[in-house]
Amino acid sequence: MLTCKQFLQELTDFLDDTLDPKLRAELQKHVSECPNCWVVCDTTEKTLKVFKGMEPQPVPSHIQAKLMEALEKKKKSKGIATQTDI
Repeated sequence: MLTCKQFLQELTDFLDDTLDPKLRAELQKHVSECPNCWVVCDTTEKTLKVFKGMEPQPVPSHIQAKLMEALEKKKKSKGIATQTDI
């Protein structure tokens, strides 16, 4: 019996339909019996469909700079090497 954690670990391949048929059948069984995983799977699938239909948009440079600054700050707080450390 698959756990929700195992299902979530395979979600990308499940949605991409790149799994071994036996594993895919097990995951399909789990998602059909687990309302929480069904919601995650259904929502993710619908979100992907929306985004696949959109044209890519450039991120404005001031927003990109703020994002990079926030990521650097977060990485430093977790002790992860940053671009400026290398």
